Amino acid sequence: MKILGIDPGLRTTGFGVIHKQGNKLSYIASGTIKTPDADLPQRLKTILAGISEIIRTYHPDCAAIEKVFVNVNPQSTLLLGQARGAAICALVNADLAVAEYTALQVKQAVVGHGKAQKQQVQDMVQRLLVLSGMPGTDAADALGVAICHAHSGETLATLGGLAPALAKKGLRVRGGRLVG
Repeated sequence: MKILGIDPGLRTTGFGVIHKQGNKLSYIASGTIKTPDADLPQRLKTILAGISEIIRTYHPDCAAIEKVFVNVNPQSTLLLGQARGAAICALVNADLAVAEYTALQVKQAVVGHGKAQKQQVQDMVQRLLVLSGMPGTDAADALGVAICHAHSGETLATLGGLAPALAKKGLRVRGGRLVG
């Protein structure tokens, strides 16, 4: 299975493509989409076109994207959300299933704790994918999102498959806990 990870940003959007076979992860590609110093619509168009090109080039089976966190500056959060929206539009336009993960979830999956620094994420991505060099921060974050999905995707699919049987027994999940 090929997984495309996206770390959205209005100026720089990171991407990473990995291959998962069983429990083995291997690196395919990574990089960034840099937007021009232009108005917002032109930047969003660049993100949409860039991700569409990555999809055409690498033919991923699914995608994962980092969720937006609420920033101190609401305007920055709104702009980041629009960049994320352009990326999601490119993914769903290509009929890819899209999973979403918080930065905390990604750091826990890659480093082992949610308060990891960017350097720690870069280092662990390099080790997990046996890269010869250190990836840039945006590419490392995107690869981290893909790694997080590789580890979480099967669990989510299994739980999703169990949901109908649990519902028949009158059980449901609330706040991450099984309740009756």
